Amino acid sequence: MRQSIAHVALVVRDYDEALAFYVGTLGFELIEDSERPGEGKRWVVIAPPGSSGSTLLLARAATPEQAGFVGNQSGGRVFLFLQTDDFWRDYHAMRAAGVVFVREPSAEAYGTVAVFEDLYGNRWDLLQYG
Repeated sequence: MRQSIAHVALVVRDYDEALAFYVGTLGFELIEDSERPGEGKRWVVIAPPGSSGSTLLLARAATPEQAGFVGNQSGGRVFLFLQTDDFWRDYHAMRAAGVVFVREPSAEAYGTVAVFEDLYGNRWDLLQYG
C-alpha cells in the first residue's frame, strides 16, 4: 500500500490576501484557483517552489466558529515546517520581504531553524536539515 498527504487545509480570512502573502511575499507557486459555483468558495492550492509533495489548500473561513481559528490552528505551536536547501538565502529574502521572525536562527543537532509567523499569526519553522 502507498499513501501520502495530498493537501493540508489552512483556514484563512480571505483568499486574495492569503495569496498576496504566500505567493507574493513567500514566493509560493499557485497550483490551482478555481471557483466552486453554488458553494460560494474557491479551491485554492499553493506550494513552495520546487515542491513535489504536499500542498496547502487555502480554505476561507465560512462561519464565525471557523474564523476564530484563523491564525491559531495549532494553539500557538509551530504549525507548518518549510524545508529549504539554503537557509540563509531564504531567511534573508524573507526578512527583506517583511516576514516577521519570532525566534531567531539557531543551529540545532538536526540543522538550522528559525520560527516565523504568516500574515495571520500561524507559526512556521524555516529549516534546513544538516
